Parts: sequence; structure tokens; C-alpha cells
Amino acid sequence: MSHKLALLASAAPDAQEALAVLSRQYKAVPVEEADVIIALGGDGFMLQTLHATQHLDTPVYGMNRGTVGFLMNGWQADGLSERLAGAEMAVLNPLRMQATRSDGSVFEALAINEVSLLRQGAQAAKLRIIVDGKQRLDELVCDGAMVSTPAGSTAYNYSAHGPILPIGSDVLALTPVAAFRPRRWRGAILPKDSRVRFEVVDPERRPVMADADSRSVRNVVRVDIQSVRDIAHKLLFDPGHGLDERLIREQFV
Repeated sequence: MSHKLALLASAAPDAQEALAVLSRQYKAVPVEEADVIIALGGDGFMLQTLHATQHLDTPVYGMNRGTVGFLMNGWQADGLSERLAGAEMAVLNPLRMQATRSDGSVFEALAINEVSLLRQGAQAAKLRIIVDGKQRLDELVCDGAMVSTPAGSTAYNYSAHGPILPIGSDVLALTPVAAFRPRRWRGAILPKDSRVRFEVVDPERRPVMADADSRSVRNVVRVDIQSVRDIAHKLLFDPGHGLDERLIREQFV
């Protein structure tokens, strides 16, 4: 089967070199006309590509030419048509963040990996956690907290000692960052359709910022997070190297 390919690459020299190689071997088409989008770079560039093409129903096949490649396949110029024909697909739903600032303005963004809150200053943040309209934690004293998708569970979430979630599971990870009180609280696993609200306690003395896949907003007083079912990102992986296998393998490293 012949695919119409769109070729995208990060600005990294290795990615640009790979773009030149593929451009000589395959006839590229505009993104809107492609059957498959080829993304050359690291995980950061893959996230950029998914956000930029979320209005399309086109799967993305990444090849690692960056520093991190959990969402990418290995780099190889030859045999691309055969690899695409046998590829496994993973479907990812992002999180929607609605962050209300201290001035009342609202900042919205989507996150494929996680939405995180982090203290802005020297003092620890104080957060109140509400899930589906019910207060679950009156006060979390911490450096921050996050809600992670299964796809993002091996990234910042895992570094903060959060759980690795199977890619097909209908759950989210709520994980604290350096929790001071409750000292032993390790977070929670929530149903995927949960509506999570973080309220910042004493935001003037303890300012907090929010981040959705590296898009940040400062001085937030409230952050609402929910999975978005009507946006589906499609990623392609080589057989036997899909996200399910990678997530399992990560737990036995």
C-alpha cells in the first residue's frame, strides 16, 4: 500500500538531516492531504506535531532524531512503506486545562501528557483538591501537583513517583510533587472522566503557576482539568514496540 506522506521535522540538525534524506526518497504532500504524518525529532516535537494537527484525523508516525523518544520509533530511512503498513495504532485523548488567574482572566490549553501546578516562589504551595464537585483534600502542602494521562505517566508523573498507567486504561493519575503535608500522601488514580479542580490557598503569599505540555500561565487561583473525549490523537508504532509494550517494559527496567 502506498501512503501519501507529510514530512515534518524539528530544527535539530539530526532531524533536518533526516528530513533531507526522506525528501529525496519519498514525495511529500501538504499535511492536509496526507494519509500519514511523519514527525522527525524527539518527544517534545511529537507533542508539538500532535497539537498542531489535532484538527485532522491523520495518524502520526514519529522517528527519533532528538534526545528523548518514548513516543517515537527508531530512525531508518529505508522500508518506511512496509513499516507503516504493519504499524500498530494508539489513540490518545488529551486533557483540557482551564486556569483562572488572580485577575479573573482564564487561560485554556490542551495537554497530551499532563497538567501540572508548581509553586512560583520560595514558599511551598497550598492546594485544595476537589474531584467531581466533592472536596477530597482540604490542604496539600507541596511543591506542586499534576494530573497525568496514561501516555504521560512515564514522564514528569513517573519522576514524581506517580504510577505508570496502561495506555488503554480509562484512568488518570493525580500525583503530588514533593508533598510535605499530608507527608505520606502519594496521590490517587481517578476515572478518566473525573473533573479535577485545584484551588490555590493563599495565592498572594504562595503564588502558583500552571502548565499544560509546556504552555504555562502564572498567578493562578484555580485550575480545572478534564479529559477530552472528542479529540483523539492517533500514533503509529512498529509492531511489538507500541505504547502498551513500552509502558510495561518501563516498569521492569
